[in-house]
Amino acid sequence: MSHSTADAVIPVRVGHSPDPDDAFMFYALAREKLPTGRYRFTHELQDIETLNRRALNGELELTAVSVHGYAYVADKYVLCNCGASMGDRYGPMVVAGRPGSIDDLRGRRIAVPGTLTTAFLTLKLLLGDDFEPIVRPFDVILEDVAAGSVDAGLIIHEGQLTYGDLKLHCIVDLGQWWYELTGLPLPLGANAIRRDLGEAVIGEVTDLLLQSIRYGLENREAALEYALQFGRDLDRSRADRFVGMYVNEWTLDFGETGRRAVAELLRRGHEAGVIPQLVEPEFVGIRG
Repeated sequence: MSHSTADAVIPVRVGHSPDPDDAFMFYALAREKLPTGRYRFTHELQDIETLNRRALNGELELTAVSVHGYAYVADKYVLCNCGASMGDRYGPMVVAGRPGSIDDLRGRRIAVPGTLTTAFLTLKLLLGDDFEPIVRPFDVILEDVAAGSVDAGLIIHEGQLTYGDLKLHCIVDLGQWWYELTGLPLPLGANAIRRDLGEAVIGEVTDLLLQSIRYGLENREAALEYALQFGRDLDRSRADRFVGMYVNEWTLDFGETGRRAVAELLRRGHEAGVIPQLVEPEFVGIRG
């Protein structure tokens, strides 16, 4: 390879959601704390359902995706082995204006943050078709439930910590339900990199993502300060707690258990008829 080809700048458009855990992960890259060599990162912040749908068209080189969403783009993207958001006995919740049971959700109108989200897939595994999903932006669902315009809401991101502020009640924590069902953490989100970049670029960009995550964990106060601007209703204490929930050892490496959890979720989604084809997940640098 000639020097001109090897040294040419390679643009990498990164998509992630505007929430504290993603911001924390990408802090070092967004604030140019790391040498990135020939790569030039630009960041596009959009909600996860929008990113899932952009991934269907292979628009971004590196993007956050729901693990459910990955099932529909596995031909275009491979999963990075770092950058996971894992719900370890916690995760998306269904909340309502009054206490109730899972059976009380059947036949109800439930606001959901998109049909490609892992939260939606998990709710389908729980209730099947026995509810009416109302697709809404993730950041208005709590208000919808409080206003009574829907019977319940499927909440993701920081809503998991703030629903009580609106005097709402958790009917089911899907991360806990999944753990009781499978003994595994619930793999909610991941980072995926486009296959057509080639093996060398995929490896180098994934390594830079891992460096960024490590930098944030090793420089927690500065990374948290940056992430706070994406916290909406979170104070510093809650933002710190939320980041700790979703940026941790799982984020550095899915590990064998995390990878098994991804495969199990996709398998169950297919068996339930939600995911049309059985997808065997592929991870950068992991063979077999």
